[in-house]
Amino acid sequence: MADESDDRPAQEGPTATPPEAIPGRIAAQVDDAVKVYGRGETSVRALDGVSVSFPAGRFTAIMGPSGSGKSTLLHCTAGLDTLTSGRVMIGDTDLSSLDDRGLTALRRDRIGFVFQTFNLVPTLTALENIVLPMDLAGRRPDKAWLDSVIDTLAIRDRLKHKPNELSGGQQQRVAVGRALASRPQIIFGDEPTGNLDSRVSAEVLGLLRDAVSRLDQTVVIVTHDPVAASYADRVLFLADGKIVDDVSGPTPESIIDHMKRLGS
Repeated sequence: MADESDDRPAQEGPTATPPEAIPGRIAAQVDDAVKVYGRGETSVRALDGVSVSFPAGRFTAIMGPSGSGKSTLLHCTAGLDTLTSGRVMIGDTDLSSLDDRGLTALRRDRIGFVFQTFNLVPTLTALENIVLPMDLAGRRPDKAWLDSVIDTLAIRDRLKHKPNELSGGQQQRVAVGRALASRPQIIFGDEPTGNLDSRVSAEVLGLLRDAVSRLDQTVVIVTHDPVAASYADRVLFLADGKIVDDVSGPTPESIIDHMKRLGS
């Protein structure tokens, strides 16, 4: 889909100074996480004793070779998949203590998602898509917060448009807005710029960076792109289901060096 109506300037990399982690606040934590798919000789150990915390108010990128466990770590932390053993905490809530209904409510009310595909409802306007999770929960959005999200995303003039009337970049801005609108405890992105060209990718990554720096959100993404990961405050590198490095203040060059050492 053409992106000619996206008129914001392309960004070369992070433009905001990464904030310090907010003392005492952990948005999510994983303890001794093991995830095994299959049984017997055909089983695959996707996560092998991973322990990591995600401080509030920080942007974390997760990288690693294909099959390293990065997407499994994201999905298990976000409550989209369950661990074989170990523990995942969102704030002070242990996900293993929740039944299906509780997990659904937690994902709806406390977690935001941005996926590679935009996942917008084609019959709804941009604004209706943004507030849809809250509508489903029977909650009214905080108008002041919603206005700040809309202005940060620069989509106020597109709110009455339906997805097929928006460019790819605008659709992903709406998807980011939907993730932010309920002011979740943490936002997860699974290759959120995978379907976008480099210019629009920079815009969306800049929006996620702004969500952390200006709106005090917590963002965790999986990406294969060193430039995308360089927008983060921190990059976790996985290999064979284990965290093998944890780098603060990443640059595209330092990320590429790490990936080469991992054989990606």
